[in-house]
Amino acid sequence: QRVTGASVTVSGAIVGQIGRGVCCLVGIEENDTAADSEYICRKILTTRLWDDDGVPWRKSVMDILGGVLLVSQFTLHAVLKGTKPDFHRAMGGQAAHDMWARFVALVRGSYGSAPPDRVQTGAFGAMMQVAIANDGPCTICLDSRSIGLTPVGAALAAKQQHRDNTGVPSP
Repeated sequence: QRVTGASVTVSGAIVGQIGRGVCCLVGIEENDTAADSEYICRKILTTRLWDDDGVPWRKSVMDILGGVLLVSQFTLHAVLKGTKPDFHRAMGGQAAHDMWARFVALVRGSYGSAPPDRVQTGAFGAMMQVAIANDGPCTICLDSRSIGLTPVGAALAAKQQHRDNTGVPSP
C-alpha cells in the first residue's frame, strides 16, 4: 500500500515505523522459494506508484527515497472452511521464520545505497497492531504464483520483464 505513514506496535512499543513509502503485508506460502522472494522484492522496490511533475505513476519507492515497512502476515493465505479460517497454505514454523529473515535481508540489500533503517519490519510471529495511513488509497496485490501459470500470464510477465529491463513497453 502506498502510504503517507505506517507503523507496527507490539506490546505497546513501536517496533517499525516509516513516513512516505510503502507498507507491505507479506504472506509466505508453503511452496514459496527464493525466486518468489526475488520477484516480490523487485516489484516492491520498482513499481511506480508516485507522480513526477504531475505525471502519474512515474516514480518508485526507491526513486522518492521512501520507506518500506514489511509486515509478516500468514493470514493472507487463509482459506475459509465454512466460517472458520484455515491456514494450511501458509508456510509454518521455523521454515517461515527463516524465509522471512532472508526476504527482509533481500529487500534491504536491494534498496541500493539507502540507509539501512529505510526498510523497517514488524515482529515475526507477534500479535501486532498495524497503523496504515493509505495514500490515495493505492493498494496493489502482488502474488508471485500468479505469473507464468497460464499462457496469458507468461506473456504478461515477459512484457513486464522487458519493460523493467529497458524502460520501453514491448510490442
